[in-house]
Amino acid sequence: MQLEPVLVLRYVYAAAKKFSLKPEDAVLKEIEWAGQHLSRVRRVFLADGDALVLSTRRLLNILHAIREHLPHVSRVASYCLPRNVAGKSDEELKQLHKAGLDLIYLGAESGDDFVLKSINKGETQQSTVDALNRLADAGVKRSVMIINGLGGERFSEQHALNSAALANQTQPEFLASLVINLPHGDARHQKAFEGQFDYMQQPSLFRELRQFVSALELKSTIFRSDHASNQLVLKGVLGKDKSRLMDQIDTALNAPHDANLRPVWIRPF
Repeated sequence: MQLEPVLVLRYVYAAAKKFSLKPEDAVLKEIEWAGQHLSRVRRVFLADGDALVLSTRRLLNILHAIREHLPHVSRVASYCLPRNVAGKSDEELKQLHKAGLDLIYLGAESGDDFVLKSINKGETQQSTVDALNRLADAGVKRSVMIINGLGGERFSEQHALNSAALANQTQPEFLASLVINLPHGDARHQKAFEGQFDYMQQPSLFRELRQFVSALELKSTIFRSDHASNQLVLKGVLGKDKSRLMDQIDTALNAPHDANLRPVWIRPF
């Protein structure tokens, strides 16, 4: 199988650096260079951060340059925050889609307002729902990410059910479940939750995932839990594959040796 080449345009920041905007001329020159040397590129990702923080004028210039210099590109994608969608009018979103913005990755993290406030997300369930539905109205596909275990044991149920409610209200084209990662310990998370955060062990994470999937009422959403943070890999389309996915989660809970779980030592988290 021949892999499809992807061009990543890093326009804002790199790891361990403060957020800053890369000069527009530099980005446009990179696109022109790519057109001369990377003719096989089929997908472009606007990185490292949220491209929608840029003005619509600047984004349109970038998208038009991609179309001019990389005519074989079939998909342009970016991360975005709901508040930056809110900063665009409906007409601007439609212009961006028409110019080539095909897919937005949106890290909702949770659909529960208490959890979102505790992690200082700066969003609510409603602001996220509004952004996702406005993107859909503009024709932009959406890939939504929820973090399993983000609220800990105490807030697990409300996190799972309200995250499912967010997905049900927006019907995203893609939905992913990742697992919380606290590589530097949970002290900061404990402070955010005022000492009420209880880190979840793997069985509890599976139970929360089961509650989340059980509450989903999706018509045609590609669902994945195949990120490196996941011990249980799930792939399917919701709703037609819901029963199978639920069976896989039940196997992980009740007969983990039969669930083909990723070994803990092989995962980078």
